[in-house]
Amino acid sequence: MKKLIVFDLDGTLAESKAAIDKEMSVRLAALLTIAKVAIISGGDWPQFEKQVLANLPKWKKLQNLSILPTCGTKFYQYKSGWNQLYAENFTPAQKEKIITSLNKAVDDSGFGATKTWGETIEDRGSQITYSGLGQQAPLDEKKKWDPDFAKRDKIKQRLDKMIPEFAVNLGGATSVDVTKHGIDKKYGIHKLRDVLDIKISEMIFIGDAIFPGGNDYPAKQAGAFSVRVSDPNETKRVIEGIIACLDDDGHYKKGF
Repeated sequence: MKKLIVFDLDGTLAESKAAIDKEMSVRLAALLTIAKVAIISGGDWPQFEKQVLANLPKWKKLQNLSILPTCGTKFYQYKSGWNQLYAENFTPAQKEKIITSLNKAVDDSGFGATKTWGETIEDRGSQITYSGLGQQAPLDEKKKWDPDFAKRDKIKQRLDKMIPEFAVNLGGATSVDVTKHGIDKKYGIHKLRDVLDIKISEMIFIGDAIFPGGNDYPAKQAGAFSVRVSDPNETKRVIEGIIACLDDDGHYKKGF
């Protein structure tokens, strides 16, 4: 029996940088009544607060929710409030090398955007993230910039050679994420196993970038049963199916 349902955030639970909608909030709340839930994303903690937590009921069932920002390099649990269990942060020298390499890789690729919205490189402590159109880019612009990941894959190929001591993954609508090797969603899945004492075989992972080079792929490599979705609407259907299979007490029917 599956005991833990693990989600990616952008492209899976919500559109890029957007809040989960009412339908998703209702489904997640229903799921939390019957199973433990975790969310792993390339975004940092403030993004989770804005996109997810502000749109869920503030109730004791939040104890069933684990939050793993920056691809699992941080871990938050809820007791009387949200508490950080760990953070795998870069040193200043590592950050400088990554940022310099990112700028060069983008320039060399020829895919640097002529128009951007906000900063394109964000220091998230344990992860450095490049956003092709900037952190505040409109969603419709993001969706059409690199829908097949081809631009970012060429940037990744250059970065893999320039900074082989770090891991480079693709995620979201326009993002390239750099973390320490071994500190990715596979690492996050392992930490969930250790912290929650739940076997990986008892987990389901749901994400939109479950393919080689995608930042959800390490979760599949960890051994979690994985379901690739195309967008949040498909995720809602998957959640409905999971609730229908796990729930014996009518939460599904009451919640919907």
